[in-house]
Amino acid sequence: MDLLAHAAALRALPPSCGPVRLVAVDGHAGSGKSTFAARLAEALGSAPVLHLDDLASHEDLFSWTDRMLAEVIAPLSRGETAHYHPYDWNLRTFGPPRPLPAAPVVLVEGVGSGRRALRPHLARLLWMEREPEASWIRGRHRDGPAQSTFWDGWTVAETRHFATDPSRPFADALVHERPEGYEWLPGPSEAPGPNQIFTYRDHIGRAY
Repeated sequence: MDLLAHAAALRALPPSCGPVRLVAVDGHAGSGKSTFAARLAEALGSAPVLHLDDLASHEDLFSWTDRMLAEVIAPLSRGETAHYHPYDWNLRTFGPPRPLPAAPVVLVEGVGSGRRALRPHLARLLWMEREPEASWIRGRHRDGPAQSTFWDGWTVAETRHFATDPSRPFADALVHERPEGYEWLPGPSEAPGPNQIFTYRDHIGRAY
């Protein structure tokens, strides 16, 4: 079964946030969340994607919950288009509001998207299954030496966050990135049924 089949399964879920099926893609920084979310959004027919990098800031790497609830969750739960203020990491300021429509499926991608305060609003929580050290090495390589100081602080902050508010134990599925695509396995919170198949691979492009 490929990502198109997973997309159909997500669309068939009961709404979790007003009329929206809110699906989180969580995992360590550098684990491949953004690429996977983009491909899943494509399989969903260009589903909207909220990147938590737009809500976090230098001063508040993980203290964005109130903005998420007020600017995103509240309007979506009413079936309204949400408007959030994306953060500019170069200018260090929040920009003008950006719309996020109340589509049938909306993806939320980023470290901490499966946090305790958001889980009641989620239809599914997906976890990118890559070890933290391997993820961080990948992220540092992607961002280059100019961001090494930021990464030093980030890894400490991320470790503290997941120590007090872990997401993986509550994941519905663990997503493994493979050279030919993705493999989906049941998450810790998912109990397999007698006829359920959990290992799926997508064929929409190659994972990089």
